[in-house]
Amino acid sequence: MNGTMAASSHRIMLGPLVAAIDQGTSSTRFLVFNSKTAELLSHHQVEIKQSFPKEGWVEEDPKEILQSVYECMERTCEKLTQLNIDISNIKAIGVTNQRETTLVWDKETGEPLYNAIVWLDLRTQSTVERLINKTPGRNKNHLKHKTGLPISTYFSAVKLRWLMDNVDEVHKAVVSHRAMFGTIDSWLIWCLTGGKSGGVHCTDVTNASRTMLFNIHTMDWDPELCKYFGIPMEILPRVRSSSEIYGLMKSGALSGIPISGCLGDQSAALVGQMCFQDGQAKNTYGTGCFLLRNTGAKPVMSDHGLLTTVAYKLGRDKPACYALEGSVAIAGAVVRWLQDNLGIIGSSEELEKLAASVGTSYGCYFVPAFSGLYAPYWEPSARGIICGLTQFTNKSHLAFAALEAVCFQTREILDAMNQDSGIPLTQLQVDGGMTSNRLLMQLQADILCIPVVKPSMPETTALGAAMAAGAAEGVSVWSLNPEDLSEVTSEKFEPQINPEESEFRYARWKKAVQKSMNWETTEPVGNGNGETSIFSSVPLGFYIMGSMLMLIGAKYIAALRHGLHPADVPVVLRSLISV
Repeated sequence: MNGTMAASSHRIMLGPLVAAIDQGTSSTRFLVFNSKTAELLSHHQVEIKQSFPKEGWVEEDPKEILQSVYECMERTCEKLTQLNIDISNIKAIGVTNQRETTLVWDKETGEPLYNAIVWLDLRTQSTVERLINKTPGRNKNHLKHKTGLPISTYFSAVKLRWLMDNVDEVHKAVVSHRAMFGTIDSWLIWCLTGGKSGGVHCTDVTNASRTMLFNIHTMDWDPELCKYFGIPMEILPRVRSSSEIYGLMKSGALSGIPISGCLGDQSAALVGQMCFQDGQAKNTYGTGCFLLRNTGAKPVMSDHGLLTTVAYKLGRDKPACYALEGSVAIAGAVVRWLQDNLGIIGSSEELEKLAASVGTSYGCYFVPAFSGLYAPYWEPSARGIICGLTQFTNKSHLAFAALEAVCFQTREILDAMNQDSGIPLTQLQVDGGMTSNRLLMQLQADILCIPVVKPSMPETTALGAAMAAGAAEGVSVWSLNPEDLSEVTSEKFEPQINPEESEFRYARWKKAVQKSMNWETTEPVGNGNGETSIFSSVPLGFYIMGSMLMLIGAKYIAALRHGLHPADVPVVLRSLISV
């Protein structure tokens, strides 16, 4: 009896709950928060399989992603029930997602027409080079005045162009007006609100601003940009604010609950870290690494390789806020690479132990440019390198160098941001899965020479989506007024090495970065079997052919010197020399 009463009173005290779908590059999560205290009550996580069909290609299965969302929802609801928490208290659901990842589906069958092309994917490099070559002065920033972005493999428009050019099913669906394009948020919201039976085809301003088809000044799809990439506007989702009711859940235990928040993952983390003031910034350590600084109601264009992006628009009638962003492609992904490709660790936890066992990289530097270099270089020709190796170097030094690489890349984008804003950050707010690595956090403080502040509740991305959903008009269970926001408890990591040592290591890193550049310049030409021919490189072809001819010529002359008559030399040699 007492237990039942306690459970009942506990339910009453919780008040309204808000849930968030956090669909990231490597996993999907569903999390439920108390809207009054921002406390995380329960969650469930499912890993997502990535496939690499060819070198530089990264894909995920849209149906697996959707199924993982349903599974996380079901498991979380079961956990809440076990905790005697009534799931009917969930008043809204927010969505946050890996940005730029691109898919096209058939609106009549509801079936995806190809795998989702992940943001990291490099297959569009030749398309990007062609686009840049046809701009005045071969300028990768040709569209930046409208989009805030350089022309790069990173963004959705070039991925969508590739799908239309290379996948018959996509081309046919576009021609027959059955195609729908979307980033992951659009796919999930469409499916969850009914799919082919009346699903809502929409996106929010933050995700739209990562496509290269969206004008960040007019806050809508831009006809000229769509024409530039050859994208029909009818396949695009409707652009909405980040906080409004888009539609209702149509199935499962949460049927009838509004989906009322939508933010790209990095914008969601900015909101979850309460960075609502001009000048506030956060850095998220996930698959990649993303530093965002709120610049207020006006977009600020970077002179140092950063992106200008929409931070959030928290309501239909609310103003949009913008951010400067430094994007690093490979952060947590380097841990996965060390685990899956090299097999030197069995888990991410093991990496910290391995690196801590030596406490130094012993002069080894690791530039993980697996997908080229993003900010501040935007250099797709770069590839990963490990340099400074000696006979003394072992896997522990390599593990330490991998962690340092994440920190050095953050230092590069922080330096760029400080130069753009003119006001250096005095501390760095951090979040994301890698922040559980305490050695990484200490290294980050040492390399930046400023304190690193980590909230005790690390799920700030999901929290941001929940806040946007709970604050939406028609839901209104979460107040975003500064005086109502919960106090966040955090841990601070202070720099522990002298700045001279930090600068020396950073200078060596910069040297390594230069050595990683200009490895790949064009897409390799295949020989029909999916293999690359050495003759696909014209200079290399000339070199090899020239070397062969010189060798044959030398043999011919040697034969003549030994008294052989020219007629005795094989015909094939003479015919080659005559060439």
